[in-house]
Amino acid sequence: MQNIWDDLIKPILPGRSQKPRAKGLTMVLDKALGLRGTQDLIETAGSYIDDLKLTFGTSVFYDKRLLEKKIELLRSAGIHVMPGGTMTEIAVWEGVFPAFLKKARQIGFTLIEISDGTIEMSATLRGDLIRRAAEEGFLVITEVGTKDLKHPRASTILNEQIHKDLELGASRVVIEAKEAGTATTIYNEQGLVKEEEVGRLIAGLDDLDRIIWEAPIRDQQDYLVARFGPNVNIGNCTPEGVLSLEVLRNGLGETPFRHACQERLAAKQGLP
Repeated sequence: MQNIWDDLIKPILPGRSQKPRAKGLTMVLDKALGLRGTQDLIETAGSYIDDLKLTFGTSVFYDKRLLEKKIELLRSAGIHVMPGGTMTEIAVWEGVFPAFLKKARQIGFTLIEISDGTIEMSATLRGDLIRRAAEEGFLVITEVGTKDLKHPRASTILNEQIHKDLELGASRVVIEAKEAGTATTIYNEQGLVKEEEVGRLIAGLDDLDRIIWEAPIRDQQDYLVARFGPNVNIGNCTPEGVLSLEVLRNGLGETPFRHACQERLAAKQGLP
């Protein structure tokens, strides 16, 4: 892609990864985009999207040919597509998970999410689901976290689950934040980051590039980029928020730009 401003304005933060990339992933939450909306998204921001989730089980309500065409468009743009964790949980609950995987592959999905946000799932069953999905040729991600702060899951348990999922073959683990990004795993009721919780979740992890942080709110994305760098993996980005996230990743947003200006001024003045 050619940037029209390339001869004048360049990113401030160095090292932003390019597609196909192993880190710095952006996962988009898609609730209702049709073919034209999908094509517009690809033309506008396809270079910055790695994964797309058809959330809330919405793929059930697409016309078959429309869904297949939509997935074809996304895959042609180098974007992985998944039906979301809710669909997986329903398939497990109904006892049709193997058939669900085969159908998902026929439709064109390339990514499967294993979660237990709604149903109870033993460690043995979770491991079996991860293995089966991988054997069917899918990239497999899992999700850990708390959907409801009234029934929180201890960070030590979540940390153990992250380690275990990665050992079992998950390519990445998603930290749950829901669509709203409030009152969940690492965010309080106002959507503010609980920094100590972030630290406890990733304790002992050697490869943070295998963590995807759901962060639908701009300030949350700002925090994650500032803490982990431009190539942090971020999920639950809205379609209309992809470019603004990329602005943050490249240091051109208000906060990183202000910091860059302050650092440059301090350097000129010889300040530490």
